[in-house]
Amino acid sequence: MTHTGDSAVDRRAKREYQAIMDLVQDGSSVLDLGCGDGELLWLLVNRKRVKGRGIDISQQAIQRCVMRGLSVSQEDIERGLSEYGDRAFDYVILNQSLQQVVRLEEVLKEALRVGRRVIVGFPNFAYYRSRLQMFFGGRTPVTPSLPHMWYDTPNLHFLSIRDFVVYCRERRCTIDSAVFLSGERTVRLLPNLRAQTGVFLLSAGERTAPI
Repeated sequence: MTHTGDSAVDRRAKREYQAIMDLVQDGSSVLDLGCGDGELLWLLVNRKRVKGRGIDISQQAIQRCVMRGLSVSQEDIERGLSEYGDRAFDYVILNQSLQQVVRLEEVLKEALRVGRRVIVGFPNFAYYRSRLQMFFGGRTPVTPSLPHMWYDTPNLHFLSIRDFVVYCRERRCTIDSAVFLSGERTVRLLPNLRAQTGVFLLSAGERTAPI
């Protein structure tokens, strides 16, 4: 994603990036899967002093990352991460990318293998404005966190915060912490209804924090 100016979308993205940066320890190693134009990775490298690497399938995105001075490679994350060993990175990030892959389970499994922890961020399809648009308009919702029309959306999976929590519980994947956002605000009450975006910190295990 490329963000310019100071629009509501820009401010929402900056708040989302800050939530992710708050989860990452200074000086750690980070692999950003679906890094896009590298804005988040650049912030992590420059503000958190991480040893960062990005992967994206888009040649245009890779070129923008290179212009930022980032270490990136053009790869399809759905083909696996066989070049990286177990726990090769302190953090693997899947921000606004997990819902766009076909083989979601395989991608997340590989991320949990390669990273000691995995950060996942995605738009919440159960956000109340989405529900209202579906109920009253009878059409696929368009919101700040789901800005694309149905015919040009990159999203393949439309999941809610509750869906993801249940998914992690069933797969014995630990939710260490979570942050829920609506625009620039943090949502603490009824996030499945009131949050536009969920950001989760995961690790492999059997314990799931209550959400």
